[in-house]
Amino acid sequence: MLSNPVSRFLLVSRLEGVSFLALLLLGSVLSRVSDIDLVMPLGIIHAVLFIAYVLLMLDMRTKFAWDGKTTGLAFLASVLPFGPFVFEAKMKDRIFIEPSPAAA
Repeated sequence: MLSNPVSRFLLVSRLEGVSFLALLLLGSVLSRVSDIDLVMPLGIIHAVLFIAYVLLMLDMRTKFAWDGKTTGLAFLASVLPFGPFVFEAKMKDRIFIEPSPAAA
């Protein structure tokens, strides 16, 4: 499953999106309404996944010849709630296909 760059990017993208939502919803809300403070552990997990996402995004840019607009949208998706899921759904057919040798 993780043998190709698309699978790795999609897995980390989904995990990063879930970790961001968990940080916002669980971490922030629970720390305000109870004594449970999950901000630090969830924040660390999200930070590691965010860094992995950015590195894999740059790898995808190189291997699939993403233009600046696509790369910018991918980065913007990583900082918006639900962004990675929307990016994947909207761009799946256009950006995860190997470019032809003539295009490279």
